[in-house]
Amino acid sequence: MEILILVVVLILLAETTIVLVKNLKKEAKKSGRRKIFVDTSALIDGRILAVAQTGFIGDDLLIPRSVIRELQLLADGKDSEKRALARRGMDIARELERVVYCNTEIYEDELDHTPVDERLIALAKENHGLICTNDFNLNKVAATEHIDVLNVNDLALTLLGKTTPGTKLRLKLVEKGSNRGQAVGHLDDGTMVVVERASKYIGKEISAEVIRAHQTSAGRIIFAKKI
Repeated sequence: MEILILVVVLILLAETTIVLVKNLKKEAKKSGRRKIFVDTSALIDGRILAVAQTGFIGDDLLIPRSVIRELQLLADGKDSEKRALARRGMDIARELERVVYCNTEIYEDELDHTPVDERLIALAKENHGLICTNDFNLNKVAATEHIDVLNVNDLALTLLGKTTPGTKLRLKLVEKGSNRGQAVGHLDDGTMVVVERASKYIGKEISAEVIRAHQTSAGRIIFAKKI
């Protein structure tokens, strides 16, 4: 009987320990989240939603109430183009709240006459946070205030890399392509390069010029011509 009680106690102790460890991990993860204040330009641009949906942002996305109000004012304005952009921004804000990978909240800041950019700078400073913006000027101001900025334009340029149309490459062709006359090589990072009318150069290193690039979920494929 005593052995049975001891076993039960040990099982309960083990289960309690597991629950405690899980809770500690959750708290540690939560405390490690960054506070990212999203501005009007990032919402109107919309690409932040696509980035969030892939799971790359696991932080707290905070959309200040003043940013929402700015979008509302633009949506009620006379400029039809700005109205459409503002409505798109509000739609993006709503969609971000549905993304499971990050915690998106409307941050209840004061609605006064403070310019939205100044409010974002102040909020980021007070909360030791970052600013997500595509606004060049806000980006520069934040840098002078030593506030980190997430800029989707910078992310896009980084992902595109240096292999834009017209870029010259040196690579070794290793196999035939799927279409007649094509030969395939690879960049140092593993990116596949398909060279047109180059099958007779398989096994050799050649110079090529990038024509276009195609991005898929499986990776990036570059198409080039021999020069």
